[in-house]
Amino acid sequence: MPIDSILTILVLLAGFYMAWNIGANDVSNAMGTSVGSGALTLFKAVIIAGILEFCGAFFLGGNVSKTMQSGIVNPEFFTHDPKILLYGMFSALIATALWLQVASFFGWPVSTTHAIVGALLGFGAMAGGAHAVQWSEIGRIALSWVISPALSGLFAYLIFSTLQRKILFAMNPINATRRLIPALIFVVLFVFTLSILFNGLGSFQIEFSVGETLLIGTGIGLVGAIISFIVLKKTYLPKEQMVSANTTQQVFNLNKAVRHLKRVELSSKGERKKEIGRMLNEVEKYTEEVREHSNLYTASSDYRIVEKMFASLQIMSAAYVAFAHGANDVANAIGPVAAAFEIIKSGGLEFHSRIPTWLLAMGGAGIVTGLATWGWRVMETIGRKITELTPTRGFSAEFGAAITILVASKFGLPISTTHCIVGAVLGVGLARGLSALNLRVLRDIVLSWIITIPSSAIVCILIFYLIRAIFS
Repeated sequence: MPIDSILTILVLLAGFYMAWNIGANDVSNAMGTSVGSGALTLFKAVIIAGILEFCGAFFLGGNVSKTMQSGIVNPEFFTHDPKILLYGMFSALIATALWLQVASFFGWPVSTTHAIVGALLGFGAMAGGAHAVQWSEIGRIALSWVISPALSGLFAYLIFSTLQRKILFAMNPINATRRLIPALIFVVLFVFTLSILFNGLGSFQIEFSVGETLLIGTGIGLVGAIISFIVLKKTYLPKEQMVSANTTQQVFNLNKAVRHLKRVELSSKGERKKEIGRMLNEVEKYTEEVREHSNLYTASSDYRIVEKMFASLQIMSAAYVAFAHGANDVANAIGPVAAAFEIIKSGGLEFHSRIPTWLLAMGGAGIVTGLATWGWRVMETIGRKITELTPTRGFSAEFGAAITILVASKFGLPISTTHCIVGAVLGVGLARGLSALNLRVLRDIVLSWIITIPSSAIVCILIFYLIRAIFS
């Protein structure tokens, strides 16, 4: 069998192995919060994420894949021997996949984007010299790794703080939820539709004008809002129970006091915040005692119903994140594969052609396979170990991260999906206070991020020299 045919098969296998590991590790970014909050079972999460990850990779994956082809290492420095670049791309795929498999085994949510960029950086600097690395692009990507978790955290913090004020601290949380959820569904569907259409469905070369995009997005958002309004109007009605008038009034007044104290605590600072917090704890304890001596439909039941109503919204936002993740992170596997294919096919270094749709489909299939086999390992870290999640908190984290991810995909910026979702979960935790965060788990996650780039770079360099020795 000709060497080119052997290399083609090996590169394809390496690309699929890489995509498998992306699914095994990064799928937690899409579904970990939903599983952690109880909105989805693991089986349902795998089915939903599998469909949406594949669609995101297939329809929008080409934008970021082009950055991975030639944006990290400058192909011009390898014109004398294009196969050096081919071996480098091949090595980067294997090195990154191996590191991701180690991280997945230990349940670390490392950044796939970190790993592949680190591998390409190590190969480029070693094989082509420091000038072969496009440092301006590296700087742009590195800046996104700082900005993306901060933006995701900010979005998630603002979303959850709004839900706290408008729903969780409202005098009637159920009615407040009925009023707000249709508006939230409109926003989710509107932003999601715009994100898809502004990217132009690149795999099918379908483009939409700004006016057409806004019109379609508004229409889809309104349909979703109207359907949710009708459904919510007929469901989640609390059951009336007979209790004495005195008990009813007492519990009502206590609930009212708790909600007012929560509002004051939210806007207070320093010692006053601590003092109000102590008062709030005492009132909540007394309220719980009263609840235990009556069968009254209580505020805790209110919140259970509110969280149940938000579970459906969280599933929608989880699908949103899965689509965004597929669109952005399939590039980490397919970009180097596409570059290697171009070199094998033409013997040159021209990477201007559109990413083949069958390659995007292969990447999507690899991600889904990894998700279905090893995805649960990292899912547990994201969903349960950073901070306690409920559907309202999970929705806030997912939607905040998804906005950041899809905007980055639009601009072809290979950001870290892991950074986005961890930053968003952190933002939700901060909205509840620093004590709500598991700082030890966060420390371990950050340390795994720090060692990812040098680890991938060193392994890639070693594999590169081994492959060049075998095929040269």
